[in-house]
Amino acid sequence: MSITRTTHEVRLIANSMRHDIVTMVSKAKSGHPGGSLSCTDILATLSFTGVMNYDENDPTSPERDLLILSKGHAAPALYALFHQVGWVRDDELGTLRQLGSRLQGHPDRNALPGVEVCSGSLGQGLSVSAGAALGFLADAPEGTRPRHVFCVCGDGEMQEGSNWEALMFAPNHGLSNLTMFLDLNNLQIDGDVRKVNSLGDVDAKLAAFGWHVIHTDGHDIDRLHAAIEEALAFSAAPTAIVCDTVKGKGVSFMENEAGWHGKAPNEEETALALADLDAERAQIEKEA
Repeated sequence: MSITRTTHEVRLIANSMRHDIVTMVSKAKSGHPGGSLSCTDILATLSFTGVMNYDENDPTSPERDLLILSKGHAAPALYALFHQVGWVRDDELGTLRQLGSRLQGHPDRNALPGVEVCSGSLGQGLSVSAGAALGFLADAPEGTRPRHVFCVCGDGEMQEGSNWEALMFAPNHGLSNLTMFLDLNNLQIDGDVRKVNSLGDVDAKLAAFGWHVIHTDGHDIDRLHAAIEEALAFSAAPTAIVCDTVKGKGVSFMENEAGWHGKAPNEEETALALADLDAERAQIEKEA
């Protein structure tokens, strides 16, 4: 099963997700808005264009594809997604990072159904994804589509050596049922990724490791959708979708500002951020 919405509807969903992200982080007075806002369109496209197999009525369906958020500090984006699917209640959104809440500061699979991996120790999600994809490939009956694994990684996270072990492992084992999204917003907690520890020509590096590489706009729903379709159709190797994104996307004063990596907006800033998102929503609705 999957959920299929129009591009216009997915843009509205992404806007609602950003609204939830800002509201949650503001209420918690802590969290990571910048990287959550940068990967929102990736998560929305993956979950609402019919490309990922999952059951909206059962987050633990045994036939489901896996979505693993390796950059676990962007948990508000995942919770905002689950809110849109119906796995997080309206009254839970204000409980982010509270003791006993299902919405922990980093995703906890023991607390919230739908979370596949306890992530946030950066550099581990892709390795877990590769292992899962290998198992699904081995278990799939001949002639059938194996369950697919989608992994969202951050660009700062790619400075971890364990990721490069996974990048070497996946093509070697022919894991065509693995797709990695690289959220390339070029900012990490210490500043510009290119200055902290540059990834260089990351497309060429991924290709040299044997990955099928697609470079796209990480905020363009149609281009993201086409990239995922291409990844699903490619059977010779795992696919890396390198996504050009903007840290803090959708909130004018957060965009491309490293300081919003892990800082919550105050009351006045929250009002300004929500006004930005409301204006964006009005513009999207006009384009219908």
